[in-house]
Amino acid sequence: MIVDLKNIPEDILNIPDSKFKIVLEENDRIFDETFETESIGFFKESFTRFTRNKASIIAFYAIMAIVVLAIIAPLFSGYSYVEQNLKLKDMPPRIPVLEKIGIADGTRLLTNRKKVNVDDPKQYPPECIIEIRNPQTINGIECVDVLVDYYVYKGAEDVYFWFGSDYLGRDLFTRLFKGARISLLIALLSVVTNVVIGVIYGSIAGYYGGKVDLVMMRIVEILEGLPYLVIVMLFILLFGTGMMSIILALTITGWIGTARLIRTQFYRYKGREYVLAARTLGVPDILLIFRHILPNTVGPLITRAMISVPGAIFSESFLAYIGLGLQPPEPSIGVLLSDGQKVLLQYPYQTFIPALLISVLMISFNLLSNGMRDALDPTQRGGE
Repeated sequence: MIVDLKNIPEDILNIPDSKFKIVLEENDRIFDETFETESIGFFKESFTRFTRNKASIIAFYAIMAIVVLAIIAPLFSGYSYVEQNLKLKDMPPRIPVLEKIGIADGTRLLTNRKKVNVDDPKQYPPECIIEIRNPQTINGIECVDVLVDYYVYKGAEDVYFWFGSDYLGRDLFTRLFKGARISLLIALLSVVTNVVIGVIYGSIAGYYGGKVDLVMMRIVEILEGLPYLVIVMLFILLFGTGMMSIILALTITGWIGTARLIRTQFYRYKGREYVLAARTLGVPDILLIFRHILPNTVGPLITRAMISVPGAIFSESFLAYIGLGLQPPEPSIGVLLSDGQKVLLQYPYQTFIPALLISVLMISFNLLSNGMRDALDPTQRGGE
């Protein structure tokens, strides 16, 4: 573009030097502005994403509450999990404070009782009778339903069984959280064992590949073809029903999923430049496996372990439910469910409370594992 100076006003062409301002001296340099920001690591960013998942946070607190109760509740309940009192068997739940508002107040409705017996103060002290209902005649006998304070009726006014008592008069609150402690311990130990075996097996198969991988994966496929519960039950029948036997039974094929995961991750990372460079420098295989490749699998490994915990809890409870778990007087959630289902119609709380606890545990662990899976997903890094 050519500018014709004749068309430019003379006052613009003759601007005096005083109108100009020097912004850069001759020896000055212009630098790019530096930004002082804190680098965010993978695990810090993962933790931030995890804390934004409200369902996972609630699940985490629920699990922590159950774990704390499993540790301290049997110590401060005032009862032993093996302490029996047949006089106080099958007592309804009774909780201080809540009983004042009609919740867990220790009452029970006794149906079809002879009216003549109800009127006898020796059999039914007046202070235990709350309400008489449904008068009727059965086979010529006057009968009534009577709502009683069962603790007063049994002469145990100062006794509190928060979750009631079982068929032997044992405190269900103490037994439930003692059983939760045992079930959680069995589940966690079995998961840790499965992770250790799976990591070692999958690392070897994935790192060396070739014929080694072929043989090791054929062994895995053979084990996967075996019916899991049948093998577990046979193992327990052969070696007994102790805690270690159950843990070992749960690890017979429980490590296979972890092994497959680690093998896949090793195939993904073993060809990376930094691994090849380390191998070129003569780094031993064991260091390549555990220092250079395995750390990349931590995220998926943690997620896999968390997902395995509810499965282990369910398996242990199922074995106890069918009589192949811990034997009396040792409690577990499965043992309590097995005992409770025998009196489900008469005393439903003996089944409902353990079922509620295991349901909360299963749902919470699944929500927590889903949150950790999303938080540790490397594809989400830097996406928020």
